[in-house]
Amino acid sequence: MGKKEYDQKFYLVREDVLPEAMKKTLEAKELIERGKSESVWDAVQQVDLSRSAFYKYRDTVFPFHLVVKEKIISLFFFLEDKPGALSKLLGTVATNSCNVLTIHQTIPLQGRANVTLSLDITNMSGDIDELLVKLRRLEFVDKVDVLSSGG
Repeated sequence: MGKKEYDQKFYLVREDVLPEAMKKTLEAKELIERGKSESVWDAVQQVDLSRSAFYKYRDTVFPFHLVVKEKIISLFFFLEDKPGALSKLLGTVATNSCNVLTIHQTIPLQGRANVTLSLDITNMSGDIDELLVKLRRLEFVDKVDVLSSGG
């Protein structure tokens, strides 16, 4: 007898530690969702996955952005202390249609500052993973972490 849905535990796991079958299941699900495959059979063929593995994992593995039900997220940044850095960071957030709810910045020490942003991502263009990639690519950003998601 399996655990009831409310008794199950969930974990947030980095992609690089997922087994290959789970990664391919996610790829196949995305192909089906985007209309790039007309059937499960076609999708699993495209990603080189068995149908049995797909059916084993399809209801147990999900992209992070689909699991986040609340549309508020808190991000932690470790920034270089450069003129305009916070402005450029906020510009990137705004360009992706996120609404800044709170900003907390420490006084820069040794050329670095900690910044925490709480964002309303209800109207965000793209998904959270795409936003994180854009933010990490900013030349003055040393680190970006998701602190929490929820309301």
